[in-house]
Amino acid sequence: MTTSTSELIREKAAELGFDACRFAAVGEAWAAGGRLHAFIDHGRHGEMDWMATTAERRAHPNAMWGGARSAIMLGVNYGPDANPLEALAHGDRGVISAYAQGDDYHELIKGRLKQLAGWLASRFGGELKVFVDTAPLMEKPLAARAGLGWQGKHTNLVSREFGSWLFLGSILTELELAPDAPEAEHCGSCQACLDICPTKAFPAPFQLDARRCISYLTIELKGPIPREFRAALGNRIYGCDDCLAVCPWNKFAATAREQRLHARDALRAPGLRDLAGLDDAGFRALFSKSPVKRIGRERFVRNVLYAVGNSGDAGLAEVAQARLADPSPLVRGAAVWALSRLLGPAAFEVLRVAQAETDPEVLAEWADFPPPFTG
Repeated sequence: MTTSTSELIREKAAELGFDACRFAAVGEAWAAGGRLHAFIDHGRHGEMDWMATTAERRAHPNAMWGGARSAIMLGVNYGPDANPLEALAHGDRGVISAYAQGDDYHELIKGRLKQLAGWLASRFGGELKVFVDTAPLMEKPLAARAGLGWQGKHTNLVSREFGSWLFLGSILTELELAPDAPEAEHCGSCQACLDICPTKAFPAPFQLDARRCISYLTIELKGPIPREFRAALGNRIYGCDDCLAVCPWNKFAATAREQRLHARDALRAPGLRDLAGLDDAGFRALFSKSPVKRIGRERFVRNVLYAVGNSGDAGLAEVAQARLADPSPLVRGAAVWALSRLLGPAAFEVLRVAQAETDPEVLAEWADFPPPFTG
């Protein structure tokens, strides 16, 4: 029996460590481009200006590369070995999104994609392009079209086999490959992902306002996080898994088989006390080969200090107070907010009088607590 081109590609993808491989036709019309433009028109992309500047190329795969005929959609399971929601109960520890507790998936998947692309080119010829969340290609709609899963009401991909935990990679090719059937949407009446969101980031099912999303706020936003969202952050210091972790389809999920995607012990639920004291060298050492490293030490410690303020642990006030002398005004401002939550009115007022007028770069933070401060 002759093995089809599609089956040969699937076999090679599995050999390289991909957990899923399916195919989609690229040239057909789709609704994803219209949804993208609506998202941007409403300003829901926040400070992610690159989404607006690349919107036309992003709106359809052929707008980026007219020669593409098929998309090879690849998935790598990163299922965690514990429920990410459990760590939220430990206020003195920080919660890092499950995808970022191991090695950076971009490098892992990119290497495998390049291997697969090299094999494809030598075996079948034709031009191709490789993508892993680093170019203007809407991979989730393509993955849904290829049948890897469907976009749930939280807009993320849900797989019947892997639940919420699937990294995506893609190869656009000139080859004409038989497309797989798309996966039907299986959310039904469930809206657990919408209900659990701490910041109410979903204006409606299948819509996201990134400006309210904790992943956006802790990763993409460069300045102070708006005051209205700080308490809702809880102890989430990099990303948020709530809408993913609560999905009922996770009952079919399995722990990632790739060891490099497993959580490092140091990143499972690290103590806020130690994290708040990280200098730049310590930050880079702790997050070597981790996606967390890309936001830099200042934004990360900002997030940690908001978590310190939410901890309810007065013993952490000294940690926040030490950061009032931090070189970064972003960090100093977050420290002010943390102290406003942990100190009594009298102790906070002493600090305010001593420092508010000597630190003009964070004067706005102190000004939010004019005397008499009542907590």
